[in-house]
Amino acid sequence: MNERMQKEINDQINAEFWSAYLYLSMSSWFTEQRLTGFANWMYVQYQEEISHGMKMLRYIQDRGGSVKLQPIEAVPCEWKSPSEAFKSTLEHEKIVTARINNLMHTALEIKDYATISFLNWYIDEQVEEEATAEEIYLNLKDIENHPGALRQYDREFIGRTFVDETITQ
Repeated sequence: MNERMQKEINDQINAEFWSAYLYLSMSSWFTEQRLTGFANWMYVQYQEEISHGMKMLRYIQDRGGSVKLQPIEAVPCEWKSPSEAFKSTLEHEKIVTARINNLMHTALEIKDYATISFLNWYIDEQVEEEATAEEIYLNLKDIENHPGALRQYDREFIGRTFVDETITQ
């Protein structure tokens, strides 16, 4: 496996696990706010990010490369409001999209066709991640000052479950 590509994917593994830690932190914060639906939504996000990082880890191993796990930096633990938490989520997902696009740029530049194929799943996934975070953020902005509506919207997310889509890809 190309050393530059391997290093960049290793860096992205760290970013995926940092994302997981961020969403776990958000889940805890929402639990403290007694918004268990949003807490559940974030916990599912945590699980998804772990699976994304593991998919990259296995990819490096499958290509005969070496995984280099790095320390995970601290994440924020508090937000002013539910909409601020989801605004942070949207901003973070845009950063992740840029990182995945940069990985694709490298893969294209070095003509690493296996990695190009591998990264296509992540590019598609990021479109969904950004769209979902934006929709929830905008809805929260509209209803946040209406406690009854906020509680009702929160309930919509209590049944969300984790499905590991990475294992079928």
